[in-house]
Amino acid sequence: MNIETKNLDDVGSCGDLCLEVVRGRDKGVILCGDAMEILPQLPANSVDLVLTDPPYFLDKLDDKWDVNKVSAVKSYCRVVRSLPPGMRFNKEQGRRFYEWFLRVSIELHRILKPGGFFFSFSSPRLYHRLVSAAEDAGFLIRDCFIWLHVQNQPKAMSMNHFIKRLKCDDTEKKELEERLMGWKTPQIKSCFEPIMVAQKEVEGSFLKNVIKYNVGLVNTNVKVGDNKFPANVLTTEPIMEEIDKVFLVPKPSKKEKGVFNTHKTVKPLAICEYLIKLTTFSEDAIVLDPFAGSGTTLVAAKKLGRRFIGVEINKEYVKIIERRLNMEV
Repeated sequence: MNIETKNLDDVGSCGDLCLEVVRGRDKGVILCGDAMEILPQLPANSVDLVLTDPPYFLDKLDDKWDVNKVSAVKSYCRVVRSLPPGMRFNKEQGRRFYEWFLRVSIELHRILKPGGFFFSFSSPRLYHRLVSAAEDAGFLIRDCFIWLHVQNQPKAMSMNHFIKRLKCDDTEKKELEERLMGWKTPQIKSCFEPIMVAQKEVEGSFLKNVIKYNVGLVNTNVKVGDNKFPANVLTTEPIMEEIDKVFLVPKPSKKEKGVFNTHKTVKPLAICEYLIKLTTFSEDAIVLDPFAGSGTTLVAAKKLGRRFIGVEINKEYVKIIERRLNMEV
Protein backbone atom coordinates (compact mmCIF):
# COMPACT_ATOMS: atom_id res chain seq x y z
CA MET A 1 0.00 0.00 0.00
CA ASN A 2 1.33 3.43 -0.93
CA ILE A 3 0.92 5.59 2.20
CA GLU A 4 2.66 8.94 2.23
CA THR A 5 3.29 11.04 5.32
CA LYS A 6 3.89 14.74 4.86
CA ASN A 7 4.56 17.56 7.27
CA LEU A 8 2.51 20.64 6.45
CA ASP A 9 5.71 22.71 6.37
CA ASP A 10 7.13 20.51 3.63
CA VAL A 11 4.35 20.73 1.06
CA GLY A 12 2.94 23.57 -0.93
CA SER A 13 -0.50 22.06 -1.20
CA CYS A 14 -1.96 19.30 0.94
CA GLY A 15 -4.88 19.34 -1.46
CA ASP A 16 -2.69 17.89 -4.21
CA LEU A 17 -1.72 14.94 -2.02
CA CYS A 18 -5.36 14.33 -1.10
CA LEU A 19 -6.32 14.45 -4.78
CA GLU A 20 -4.02 11.48 -5.35
CA VAL A 21 -6.14 9.55 -2.87
CA VAL A 22 -9.40 10.87 -4.33
CA ARG A 23 -8.31 9.81 -7.82
CA GLY A 24 -7.31 6.37 -6.62
CA ARG A 25 -3.59 6.77 -7.27
CA ASP A 26 -2.74 6.46 -3.56
CA LYS A 27 -4.50 4.32 -0.97
CA GLY A 28 -3.80 6.70 1.90
CA VAL A 29 -2.02 9.80 3.13
CA ILE A 30 -1.17 11.16 6.58
CA LEU A 31 -0.78 14.92 6.86
CA CYS A 32 1.02 16.35 9.89
CA GLY A 33 -0.34 19.78 10.65
CA ASP A 34 -3.26 21.84 11.96
CA ALA A 35 -6.57 20.52 10.66
CA MET A 36 -7.93 24.05 10.26
CA GLU A 37 -5.08 24.85 7.87
CA ILE A 38 -5.30 21.56 5.97
CA LEU A 39 -9.06 20.99 5.62
CA PRO A 40 -9.67 24.08 3.43
CA GLN A 41 -7.26 22.56 0.88
CA LEU A 42 -9.27 19.35 0.45
CA PRO A 43 -11.59 19.21 -2.57
CA ALA A 44 -15.34 19.62 -2.09
CA ASN A 45 -17.69 16.62 -2.32
CA SER A 46 -14.77 14.18 -2.27
CA VAL A 47 -15.00 12.14 0.94
CA ASP A 48 -17.48 9.37 1.77
CA LEU A 49 -17.12 9.26 5.55
CA VAL A 50 -15.67 11.35 8.38
CA LEU A 51 -14.93 9.34 11.51
CA THR A 52 -13.06 11.15 14.26
CA ASP A 53 -12.46 11.73 17.95
CA PRO A 54 -11.80 15.49 18.27
CA PRO A 55 -10.24 17.43 21.14
CA TYR A 56 -12.93 18.02 23.77
CA PHE A 57 -11.65 21.35 25.16
CA LEU A 58 -11.73 19.99 28.72
CA ASP A 59 -8.92 21.66 30.67
CA LYS A 60 -5.75 21.10 28.58
CA LEU A 61 -7.49 18.90 26.02
CA ASP A 62 -8.20 21.60 23.43
CA ASP A 63 -7.15 22.12 19.81
CA LYS A 64 -3.62 23.01 20.99
CA TRP A 65 -3.29 19.77 23.00
CA ASP A 66 0.41 19.17 23.67
CA VAL A 67 1.08 15.54 24.54
CA ASN A 68 4.06 16.43 26.74
CA LYS A 69 2.12 18.98 28.81
CA VAL A 70 -0.80 16.59 29.30
CA SER A 71 1.47 13.68 30.20
CA ALA A 72 3.26 15.82 32.79
CA VAL A 73 0.06 16.14 34.85
CA LYS A 74 -0.30 13.26 37.30
CA SER A 75 -3.61 11.51 36.69
CA TYR A 76 -4.24 10.52 40.26
CA CYS A 77 -2.63 12.93 42.72
CA ARG A 78 -2.89 11.99 46.39
CA VAL A 79 -2.57 15.67 47.23
CA VAL A 80 -4.71 17.92 45.05
CA ARG A 81 -2.10 20.21 43.50
CA SER A 82 -3.54 20.18 40.00
CA LEU A 83 -6.61 18.42 38.71
CA PRO A 84 -6.11 15.76 36.02
CA PRO A 85 -6.86 16.93 32.47
CA GLY A 86 -10.57 16.95 31.80
CA MET A 87 -11.67 17.27 35.42
CA ARG A 88 -11.50 21.02 35.94
CA PHE A 89 -14.95 22.52 35.29
CA ASN A 90 -15.21 25.77 33.40
CA LYS A 91 -18.42 26.89 31.74
CA GLU A 92 -16.38 28.65 29.03
CA GLN A 93 -15.10 25.28 27.80
CA GLY A 94 -18.37 24.51 26.06
CA ARG A 95 -18.58 27.90 24.36
CA ARG A 96 -15.01 27.71 23.07
CA PHE A 97 -15.53 24.14 21.92
CA TYR A 98 -18.71 25.07 20.03
CA GLU A 99 -17.06 28.00 18.24
CA TRP A 100 -14.10 25.88 17.19
CA PHE A 101 -16.12 22.81 16.21
CA LEU A 102 -18.50 24.94 14.13
CA ARG A 103 -15.55 26.03 11.96
CA VAL A 104 -14.41 22.42 11.69
CA SER A 105 -17.91 21.20 10.80
CA ILE A 106 -18.37 23.83 8.08
CA GLU A 107 -15.23 22.53 6.35
CA LEU A 108 -16.22 18.90 6.77
CA HIS A 109 -19.68 19.63 5.37
CA ARG A 110 -18.05 21.08 2.26
CA ILE A 111 -15.64 18.15 1.88
CA LEU A 112 -18.16 15.32 2.32
CA LYS A 113 -20.11 13.99 -0.63
CA PRO A 114 -23.88 14.56 -0.51
CA GLY A 115 -25.25 11.84 1.73
CA GLY A 116 -21.87 11.31 3.40
CA PHE A 117 -21.85 10.48 7.10
CA PHE A 118 -20.01 12.26 9.90
CA PHE A 119 -19.35 10.23 13.06
CA SER A 120 -17.74 11.99 16.01
CA PHE A 121 -17.00 10.67 19.48
CA SER A 122 -17.69 13.16 22.24
CA SER A 123 -17.46 13.85 25.94
CA PRO A 124 -20.96 13.33 27.41
CA ARG A 125 -21.10 16.78 28.99
CA LEU A 126 -20.10 18.59 25.77
CA TYR A 127 -22.16 16.46 23.38
CA HIS A 128 -24.85 19.15 23.11
CA ARG A 129 -22.25 21.66 21.93
CA LEU A 130 -20.78 19.23 19.40
CA VAL A 131 -24.16 18.35 17.91
CA SER A 132 -25.32 21.98 17.81
CA ALA A 133 -22.16 23.00 15.96
CA ALA A 134 -22.56 20.23 13.37
CA GLU A 135 -26.24 21.02 12.88
CA ASP A 136 -25.56 24.75 12.54
CA ALA A 137 -22.94 23.90 9.89
CA GLY A 138 -25.64 22.27 7.77
CA PHE A 139 -25.56 18.62 8.84
CA LEU A 140 -28.66 16.57 9.56
CA ILE A 141 -28.39 14.86 12.96
CA ARG A 142 -29.54 11.32 12.28
CA ASP A 143 -28.89 9.60 15.59
CA CYS A 144 -26.71 9.28 18.67
CA PHE A 145 -24.80 6.03 19.10
CA ILE A 146 -23.80 5.02 22.62
CA TRP A 147 -20.55 3.18 23.29
CA LEU A 148 -21.29 1.39 26.55
CA HIS A 149 -18.45 0.25 28.79
CA VAL A 150 -17.98 -0.63 32.44
CA GLN A 151 -14.22 -0.40 32.87
CA ASN A 152 -13.59 3.20 33.80
CA GLN A 153 -12.09 5.04 36.74
CA PRO A 154 -14.27 7.26 38.96
CA LYS A 155 -12.94 10.83 38.99
CA ALA A 156 -15.02 12.35 41.78
CA MET A 157 -13.08 13.73 44.75
CA SER A 158 -13.97 13.74 48.42
CA MET A 159 -13.75 16.89 50.53
CA ASN A 160 -11.33 15.43 53.10
CA HIS A 161 -8.25 17.18 51.74
CA PHE A 162 -10.02 20.54 51.81
CA ILE A 163 -11.51 19.91 55.24
CA LYS A 164 -8.03 19.34 56.66
CA ARG A 165 -7.05 22.81 55.47
CA LEU A 166 -9.94 24.53 57.28
CA LYS A 167 -9.08 26.83 60.17
CA CYS A 168 -11.04 25.04 62.86
CA ASP A 169 -10.32 22.48 65.58
CA ASP A 170 -9.89 18.76 64.93
CA THR A 171 -13.27 17.90 66.45
CA GLU A 172 -15.11 20.09 63.93
CA LYS A 173 -13.03 18.67 61.10
CA LYS A 174 -13.82 15.11 62.12
CA GLU A 175 -17.54 15.85 62.40
CA LEU A 176 -17.52 17.42 58.93
CA GLU A 177 -15.64 14.45 57.46
CA GLU A 178 -18.19 12.05 58.95
CA ARG A 179 -21.10 14.17 57.72
CA LEU A 180 -19.73 14.27 54.16
CA MET A 181 -18.50 10.68 54.02
CA GLY A 182 -19.28 9.37 50.52
CA TRP A 183 -20.25 12.82 49.24
CA LYS A 184 -17.98 13.89 46.38
CA THR A 185 -17.65 16.36 43.55
CA PRO A 186 -20.30 15.93 40.77
CA GLN A 187 -18.33 13.55 38.55
CA ILE A 188 -20.17 10.24 38.40
CA LYS A 189 -18.30 7.24 36.96
CA SER A 190 -18.61 7.63 33.19
CA CYS A 191 -19.71 4.38 31.53
CA PHE A 192 -20.59 5.54 28.03
CA GLU A 193 -19.39 7.73 25.21
CA PRO A 194 -21.84 9.31 22.79
CA ILE A 195 -21.08 9.15 19.08
CA MET A 196 -22.77 11.76 16.91
CA VAL A 197 -24.32 10.43 13.72
CA ALA A 198 -24.62 13.34 11.30
CA GLN A 199 -25.18 13.31 7.55
CA LYS A 200 -24.79 15.76 4.73
CA GLU A 201 -28.13 16.18 3.03
CA VAL A 202 -28.66 13.97 -0.01
CA GLU A 203 -29.25 15.31 -3.50
CA GLY A 204 -32.83 14.46 -4.46
CA SER A 205 -33.94 11.04 -3.23
CA PHE A 206 -31.82 8.52 -1.35
CA LEU A 207 -31.89 6.27 -4.41
CA LYS A 208 -30.71 8.95 -6.83
CA ASN A 209 -28.03 10.03 -4.36
CA VAL A 210 -26.61 6.55 -3.86
CA ILE A 211 -26.56 5.92 -7.63
CA LYS A 212 -24.60 9.13 -8.20
CA TYR A 213 -22.33 9.26 -5.11
CA ASN A 214 -22.34 5.66 -3.82
CA VAL A 215 -23.09 6.85 -0.28
CA GLY A 216 -26.06 7.85 1.87
CA LEU A 217 -27.54 4.58 3.15
CA VAL A 218 -26.65 2.23 6.01
CA ASN A 219 -25.74 -1.40 5.47
CA THR A 220 -28.04 -3.48 7.67
CA ASN A 221 -26.24 -6.62 6.50
CA VAL A 222 -23.59 -5.66 9.06
CA LYS A 223 -24.65 -7.49 12.21
CA VAL A 224 -23.71 -7.09 15.86
CA GLY A 225 -23.92 -9.43 18.83
CA ASP A 226 -25.63 -12.70 18.00
CA ASN A 227 -26.30 -11.78 14.34
CA LYS A 228 -28.58 -8.91 15.35
CA PHE A 229 -29.79 -5.89 13.38
CA PRO A 230 -27.49 -2.86 13.85
CA ALA A 231 -28.41 -0.80 16.91
CA ASN A 232 -27.38 2.57 18.27
CA VAL A 233 -25.79 0.97 21.34
CA LEU A 234 -22.37 -0.67 21.06
CA THR A 235 -20.08 -2.46 23.48
CA THR A 236 -16.65 -3.97 22.91
CA GLU A 237 -16.44 -5.84 26.22
CA PRO A 238 -18.73 -8.64 27.43
CA ILE A 239 -21.14 -7.31 30.05
CA MET A 240 -23.98 -9.83 30.39
CA GLU A 241 -25.64 -12.30 28.05
CA GLU A 242 -28.75 -10.24 27.28
CA ILE A 243 -26.68 -7.16 26.41
CA ASP A 244 -23.88 -9.01 24.61
CA LYS A 245 -26.16 -10.84 22.19
CA VAL A 246 -27.67 -7.55 20.98
CA PHE A 247 -24.90 -4.95 21.20
CA LEU A 248 -21.46 -6.64 21.28
CA VAL A 249 -19.08 -5.98 18.38
CA PRO A 250 -15.94 -8.13 18.05
CA LYS A 251 -13.72 -7.77 21.09
CA PRO A 252 -10.51 -5.84 20.30
CA SER A 253 -7.33 -7.90 20.11
CA LYS A 254 -4.65 -7.31 22.75
CA LYS A 255 -2.00 -6.32 20.22
CA GLU A 256 -4.02 -3.87 18.10
CA LYS A 257 -3.10 -0.82 20.19
CA GLY A 258 0.65 -1.51 20.18
CA VAL A 259 2.92 -1.41 23.26
CA PHE A 260 4.54 1.73 21.83
CA ASN A 261 1.23 3.62 21.74
CA THR A 262 1.32 6.52 24.22
CA HIS A 263 -1.96 8.12 23.17
CA LYS A 264 -4.35 8.78 26.08
CA THR A 265 -7.65 7.85 24.42
CA VAL A 266 -7.15 5.02 21.93
CA LYS A 267 -10.49 3.88 20.50
CA PRO A 268 -11.31 0.20 19.85
CA LEU A 269 -10.57 -0.88 16.30
CA ALA A 270 -13.76 -2.95 16.29
CA ILE A 271 -16.01 0.11 16.69
CA CYS A 272 -14.28 2.03 13.89
CA GLU A 273 -14.46 -1.00 11.58
CA TYR A 274 -18.15 -1.37 12.37
CA LEU A 275 -18.97 2.27 11.57
CA ILE A 276 -16.97 2.16 8.33
CA LYS A 277 -18.69 -1.05 7.18
CA LEU A 278 -22.08 0.35 8.17
CA THR A 279 -21.86 3.46 5.95
CA THR A 280 -19.39 2.87 3.08
CA PHE A 281 -20.11 0.69 0.09
CA SER A 282 -16.78 -0.34 -1.33
CA GLU A 283 -13.00 -0.07 -1.39
CA ASP A 284 -13.38 3.06 -3.49
CA ALA A 285 -14.77 4.86 -0.43
CA ILE A 286 -12.57 7.50 1.20
CA VAL A 287 -12.49 7.81 4.99
CA LEU A 288 -11.26 11.07 6.55
CA ASP A 289 -10.09 11.55 10.12
CA PRO A 290 -9.11 15.19 10.72
CA PHE A 291 -7.91 14.44 14.29
CA ALA A 292 -6.26 11.10 13.75
CA GLY A 293 -4.65 10.71 17.19
CA SER A 294 -3.06 7.26 17.26
CA GLY A 295 -4.69 6.36 13.94
CA THR A 296 -7.39 3.83 14.84
CA THR A 297 -9.75 5.11 12.13
CA LEU A 298 -6.98 4.88 9.54
CA VAL A 299 -5.96 1.39 10.66
CA ALA A 300 -9.60 0.28 10.39
CA ALA A 301 -9.92 1.81 6.92
CA LYS A 302 -6.75 0.08 5.74
CA LYS A 303 -7.89 -3.25 7.18
CA LEU A 304 -11.18 -2.95 5.29
CA GLY A 305 -9.46 -1.91 2.07
CA ARG A 306 -10.81 1.66 2.09
CA ARG A 307 -8.80 4.67 1.04
CA PHE A 308 -8.08 7.19 3.77
CA ILE A 309 -6.84 10.68 4.62
CA GLY A 310 -5.54 11.35 8.13
CA VAL A 311 -4.65 14.71 9.67
CA GLU A 312 -2.74 14.92 12.96
CA ILE A 313 -1.03 17.95 14.48
CA ASN A 314 1.25 16.04 16.86
CA LYS A 315 4.43 14.58 15.32
CA GLU A 316 4.75 11.94 18.03
CA TYR A 317 1.29 10.62 17.24
CA VAL A 318 2.07 10.60 13.50
CA LYS A 319 4.95 8.23 14.22
CA ILE A 320 2.57 6.01 16.19
CA ILE A 321 0.12 6.02 13.26
CA GLU A 322 2.86 4.97 10.85
CA ARG A 323 3.88 2.08 13.08
CA ARG A 324 0.30 0.93 13.58
CA LEU A 325 -0.40 1.01 9.86
CA ASN A 326 2.57 -1.30 9.36
CA MET A 327 1.34 -3.74 12.00
CA GLU A 328 -0.80 -6.76 11.23
CA VAL A 329 -3.96 -6.64 13.33
